Amino acid sequence: MIRDPGQMRSLLERIRRFVLDVCIPAEVDIDRSDEIPEPLVQQMRALGLFGHSIPSEYGGGGLSTEELALVNIEISQSATVFRARFGTNTGIGSESLIADGTEEQKRRYLPRLASGEITGCFALTEPDAGSDAISMRTVAERDGDHYLISGSKCYITNAPIADLFTVFARSEPGIEGAPGISAFLVERGTPGLAAGPAIRKLGQHGSPVGEVHLDRCRVPASAIVGGRPGQGFRTAMKALNKQRINLAALCVGPSLRLVDEMVRHASARRQFGQPIAGFQLVQALIADSNTEAHAARALVLETARKRDAGEDVTMEASMCKMFASEAAGRVADRAVQVFGGAGFVAGNVAERFYRDVRVFRLYEGTTQIHQLNIAKRTLAQRGGALDTPAS
Repeated sequence: MIRDPGQMRSLLERIRRFVLDVCIPAEVDIDRSDEIPEPLVQQMRALGLFGHSIPSEYGGGGLSTEELALVNIEISQSATVFRARFGTNTGIGSESLIADGTEEQKRRYLPRLASGEITGCFALTEPDAGSDAISMRTVAERDGDHYLISGSKCYITNAPIADLFTVFARSEPGIEGAPGISAFLVERGTPGLAAGPAIRKLGQHGSPVGEVHLDRCRVPASAIVGGRPGQGFRTAMKALNKQRINLAALCVGPSLRLVDEMVRHASARRQFGQPIAGFQLVQALIADSNTEAHAARALVLETARKRDAGEDVTMEASMCKMFASEAAGRVADRAVQVFGGAGFVAGNVAERFYRDVRVFRLYEGTTQIHQLNIAKRTLAQRGGALDTPAS
């Protein structure tokens, strides 16, 4: 749902200029240094990028799902690390609060997340609990009006720089599965909480990812999201359901950018006395890539509109995430092929995006988990049954 088309066009144009004038020229340096300069982050704050999905009453832009998808498609046509820097604030770092937080929790944290004053992160994954998230071992032991949280989380985006951690832990003794999990809001500096340094990754250099360790980290019972123990897994699924649409939109941007880069390179690169764009097999690589990019875009926007209309899009969100992330991988692979040897050289745009988009098929649910979700719901809709675990 686009509420004000003129205002939306103006917003997208401002973001487009930021991408072209600021982000793209900085891509190579950020990839090499593994850090986004603070002045550039400040420009993101000034543009309101940290608060686009946060309701306006808490200082955010209050964008609809469709509007946010369009913003994500635009910003992700530059290196994916730019969106990753503010993305937890507009996605899983705030969505738990928006969906289930108490009014006090919302007013305490959402305005600061919206302004970019603080950075949030979503501490769910553990060494032995990834796709099977309910097997987490982090525990929260009740101690009067407080909880003592102990455990470790891994592969947490923005953990090394986060100020607010949404930590998931087992809090209900004797209750197995999802109903025993609660979500806790834990601030950096809380005794017993430690975030490790950024780890070296294949791609997305400049987006810090690290571990979170909790050693009898003491938080008040009021730190539970929504104030209701045992609702954490349900909260996580609400956040991920919307985030999967956001992530699918983030896969569309790189695909569109790479199509442009392929066309530019193929038009300039000459072999056998002519631009390689004149060769039909090269044209096929470009045609397939452009078609998949637009198919992903159409699926994402249709699903976003359905969500804005109040429909249950759990299955469609999985479809979006699975198709768009797999398509981005195929487009990036074709881009390397079109660039030839140049596409295998470090610092080349095709090589860089090839590394950056690979992780899209892993987080927010692997492709295989989404296949299970889609199959399970498809069979249920048609009267079949599939007894398969899925998240």
